[in-house]
Amino acid sequence: MSFPVSYIIFFFTLILGTIISISSPSLFGAWVGLELNMMSFIPLITIKMNSYYSESALKYFLIQALSSALFISSSLLSFTFLLISFILIFLALLLKLGSAPFHFWFPQVMEGLNWPQVFILSTIQKLAPMILLSYLMINNTLIKITLISSMASALFGALGGLNTMYLRKMIAFSSINHLSWMLIAISLSDIFWMFYFLIYSLILLSITSSLFSMQAFTLSSIAQLGTYSTFNSLLMSSTFLSLGGLPPFTGFIPKWFMIQIMMNMNLFVPLAILILSSLLTLYFYLRVVIMFIILSNPVMNFYLKYDSRSHNYSLPLKMFFNFLGVLLPVYLFLI
Repeated sequence: MSFPVSYIIFFFTLILGTIISISSPSLFGAWVGLELNMMSFIPLITIKMNSYYSESALKYFLIQALSSALFISSSLLSFTFLLISFILIFLALLLKLGSAPFHFWFPQVMEGLNWPQVFILSTIQKLAPMILLSYLMINNTLIKITLISSMASALFGALGGLNTMYLRKMIAFSSINHLSWMLIAISLSDIFWMFYFLIYSLILLSITSSLFSMQAFTLSSIAQLGTYSTFNSLLMSSTFLSLGGLPPFTGFIPKWFMIQIMMNMNLFVPLAILILSSLLTLYFYLRVVIMFIILSNPVMNFYLKYDSRSHNYSLPLKMFFNFLGVLLPVYLFLI
């Protein structure tokens, strides 16, 4: 995945905004970092002059501007109404993250992006708001709001992806579902959510980089790419299953940690909702997996035209991380 050289400055200011936001000792400094981060991402969306990119950039700007206005205005209340101020700041950060019940904008923006921007929006753009959320985990009221938002994100993320044929929308609802696990982890400990975030980012990187090289955006576009080797189809299928958290792939390891921790904390109701939602997400991942399995059989493939994009020799290197759970099942020793 690559961008034009002229946009390196926007990558630099994007990372700089995140660093300023998470290292600032004041709410105003955190707001400045978030604004710099937002204004750096918008030019990366509109690299190509396209109506879809422009629409996504406009939607992203309006939502982020609304959440930033709520953030800075709520911080002024901290001098008199500290708890109310923290609650409003918390809601503004949830809006920035695209967490339920403020998730409505996330799939719509994601649908108009290219795969590199999809990865940035799902990972780097969520880093600063989640770290700021972890700073606010000092009150039982905020922890309860976190649990409610995480359960809602799990349900909306699982149900929203059931009826879509667009891969970017599928990844968007998957990101909302994974965000529910990370919100629970934020309320428990910083180490847990950072570990989950790292594993999720690496898995998503392997998926988005592969789909970007294929230029596949829908299930039908996957079918039109040409014949797939059985080995490459197996790799792509295992990666989507790893993203869904199916054992024994790598994506199951952070979920297994969270299951054990939530059971020790007696969070049985949120755990049941998160597990059931993960099963629903596996359903719409299986539709992609079945597509790759069918196309690996030349008899079932109606598009017999050769296409070099379907023979991606860098695919094993990209997908190797997803098999670490198979090769090194360290979670079995934690039972």
